[in-house]
Amino acid sequence: MSSETKAVGAKQQHGDKPAIRVKELSERDRRRMLMHFLALDENDRLLRFGSILPDELITRYVQRLDFTRDAVFGVYDNNLALLGVGHLAFAPREALPVLSSATLKERVAEFGVSVSASARGMGVGSKLFERAAIHCRNEDIDTLYMHCLSSNQTMMHIARKAGMKIHREHGEADAYLKLEPADPLSVLREAMDEQVATFDYSLKANTKAAFKWWNRLPRFRTK
Repeated sequence: MSSETKAVGAKQQHGDKPAIRVKELSERDRRRMLMHFLALDENDRLLRFGSILPDELITRYVQRLDFTRDAVFGVYDNNLALLGVGHLAFAPREALPVLSSATLKERVAEFGVSVSASARGMGVGSKLFERAAIHCRNEDIDTLYMHCLSSNQTMMHIARKAGMKIHREHGEADAYLKLEPADPLSVLREAMDEQVATFDYSLKANTKAAFKWWNRLPRFRTK
């Protein structure tokens, strides 16, 4: 068990959960996203993608992510490994007939999330959903949609917690949430959340680089 996993476990035992910073991901994060998805076991892949995707299809999925069209968010640990990834895919309203009567907007958004086994119970999935929801508001999207297996308890928990309307059929579930219009507070909140997350990421990156530099220094032995 890594020292970070032990630290997270110790904090959870004392009821003091670490702060979760959600950062918007970009092209430079693609490799770490791939590592995150490839580390998911078969059950987690089933819950995230609806089927047990082999490594080559996961690799293709990550390679085809379009950061100029969609929004992708992540939560990093102290070693800059992704604990969770939330993918917010935008689509024309006609692409999701299930929402045809739920919105008058031209676009809708579909949310998918995955969380590493070591980060379960920390609220990572909920934080990613909250960030996706406020991003939708600020992008003039009024309907946020999720599709998953009915057995996906994590997604069902997130949906119920957010007050989403859930429709179950043939072992699958559709859920959608009506969002409030954007306002100055929602715009400011997203900007501040991103600024704090970027600062947190830079601090972790600098700390990691400093430790790496320190460990490369020659060790002097005293007689």
